[in-house]
Amino acid sequence: MAPEVYALSQNPITCHAFNADRSQVAVSFNNNDAQILERRGSEWATTETLAEHDKLITSIDWAPNSNRIVTASQDRNAYVWEQKQDPETGKLVWKPTLVLLRINRAATYVRWSPKEDKFAVASGARAIAICSFDAENNWWVAKQLKKPIRATVLSIDWHPNNVLLAAGSADRKARVFSAYIKEVDERPSPTVWGSKLPFNTVCGEYNSPSGGWVHAVGFSPSGDVLAFASHDSTISIVYPGGPSIYTVRLPSLPLVSLAWTSEYSVVAAGHDCRPLVFSGSDQGWQESGTLDDASSSKAASSGFGGPGRLKSNAFATFQNADSRGQSSGNVADTKPNTVHQNTITSVRPYDAANGEVSRVSTSGVDGNLVIWDANAISALTGRLGGAQLR
Repeated sequence: MAPEVYALSQNPITCHAFNADRSQVAVSFNNNDAQILERRGSEWATTETLAEHDKLITSIDWAPNSNRIVTASQDRNAYVWEQKQDPETGKLVWKPTLVLLRINRAATYVRWSPKEDKFAVASGARAIAICSFDAENNWWVAKQLKKPIRATVLSIDWHPNNVLLAAGSADRKARVFSAYIKEVDERPSPTVWGSKLPFNTVCGEYNSPSGGWVHAVGFSPSGDVLAFASHDSTISIVYPGGPSIYTVRLPSLPLVSLAWTSEYSVVAAGHDCRPLVFSGSDQGWQESGTLDDASSSKAASSGFGGPGRLKSNAFATFQNADSRGQSSGNVADTKPNTVHQNTITSVRPYDAANGEVSRVSTSGVDGNLVIWDANAISALTGRLGGAQLR
């Protein structure tokens, strides 16, 4: 099935998040406002603007059950948005609630916990704010995870148990923390990450293979496996229950976002403009191909597609200019043969059931929002041998 491509803006899309039924999407067009867009046939139309931040919005998340939106920004603030009835018009409008982050650097990434009773905000302050609601004062308050973070936290992801939190940072490490808050959480059951989990316990710490910033982290659907992507053009899969850490090295540009689609497959994307599929098990991992049919069908001529063994078109163009002093005068020669025409900034599950994701969404610097059929993942992993992966 061909991907659904929506050209939402001429500006880059910094981040996006869908509501529960996928009829609306919250998007930041590289500015300090978040737009709520509603699907109308084959188009998306802006219905409301969330305007409270005074600097670039870096991350958005939309809680599917409570229907609350949280935004994080370079202005060092986060806001929780809820729909409330306007006393004058009687219409439902989005209203912000204050969050006391207590950080002195930009907020970089935000995600709701699975139970939606708290959320985590990564920051440039070498800290992660774990926020829960204070009903008495009607605001969200934060406890901070700090040690042993030594640089900006670039990404986070919640474990299914609502307590553990994975984080990737510019100090070249991926870590798993306990974000257990006594007043909010029930005592968690033991996991492969540990059994005693007081707040700020480091349950795992893993180095980037070649010392690159860790751009993206993600737990598998079971929470027993961790994936992280680094700026050294690698993706690593961690099995904490055993000694195995599998690293797949790419000949292309770094990945900056990832999403698990099953216990045995990951979709990741970044500066190479195409979503790649990785598959495996505790016996090993490999790149299986790409969801981008446009690049797959013309891989031989364009330098894109295949199982990651060909150089990207952009890299080949740069190499020719550098080594031979040549550059093509034809614009078409330098246009990426991919659906996205620039860096993919975000990969998110779109349709999911029983731990299996059937479609994923991506947004990028080209201003496009694309919905991909992830059934291609099953076909790719099937060729590797289902029995072997399981």
